[in-house]
Amino acid sequence: MTAAGGDAWDIHRVGVVGCGLMGSGIAELCARAGLDVTVIVSGPGAVEPGRRRIADSLGRAVARGRLTAAGRDAALARIALTPDLDALAGRQFVVESIREDEVAKAELFARLDKIVEAQDAILASNTSSIPIVRLGRLAGRAERLIGVHFFSPVPVLPLVELTASVHTDGLVVERTERLLTQVLGKRVIRSPDRPGFVVNAVLFPYLLSAIRMVESGFATAEVVDTGMELGCSHPVGPLRLADLIGLDVVASTATALHEEFGQQAYAPPPLLLRLVADGALGRKTRRGFYTYTG
Repeated sequence: MTAAGGDAWDIHRVGVVGCGLMGSGIAELCARAGLDVTVIVSGPGAVEPGRRRIADSLGRAVARGRLTAAGRDAALARIALTPDLDALAGRQFVVESIREDEVAKAELFARLDKIVEAQDAILASNTSSIPIVRLGRLAGRAERLIGVHFFSPVPVLPLVELTASVHTDGLVVERTERLLTQVLGKRVIRSPDRPGFVVNAVLFPYLLSAIRMVESGFATAEVVDTGMELGCSHPVGPLRLADLIGLDVVASTATALHEEFGQQAYAPPPLLLRLVADGALGRKTRRGFYTYTG
């Protein structure tokens, strides 16, 4: 990659693929920072629900005093939603936030490599567990692919894990870090390119251990969460956190980590898999380890 891209301040046209909890949060974050955002949704019927999800999140920011009404309206005006992947052709920075499936992500990047043709355009993955080198191997120009793992809720939590593969161009790393820190206001940690990176490699044995404790009947979710919140100063307990992340995401990430390392600590417990099979995915479906009414 040449230096034609300048620095992060040149990036003002962003694309986001996926408009679930994470994708909508990334789109909102970028729009609030003044960037022009195109969001790719799964189909025509997903446009309005996606826009409502972003609008509702912006509305909550206004209600909590984190954003003005004018700022909310300006951010919404900067976001376009479409099912047409070709709409990303002129984007300078495109981040995917689809399901945690290595084949699906690699196939998406292979398509994006042909659509987002500018030599200095950056392709990023919000994967929480898949090594970037494996995605790059199947995606075309691996030198412009990088991992940017945001945390939910994206507009609120300050951290992003930045992961480069052995093929990622140094200028891509530099420009992406500047975009994340100077434009989007995030705190970045550099992570090695291994499954789970830093945070999830530490977090998931803890989450899965808490689920096994509930599964065994040793303690309820409420008891486990209260113990970790009040006894260990955690802002949220492991079962509430799993519900917030999404139990389907927890299960898929745990499965990927277990397949990579073969350690029992990463194996998804049967209780977790049963909840996912039953459609109880946590907050986003209003039921998981807890039931949610608001």
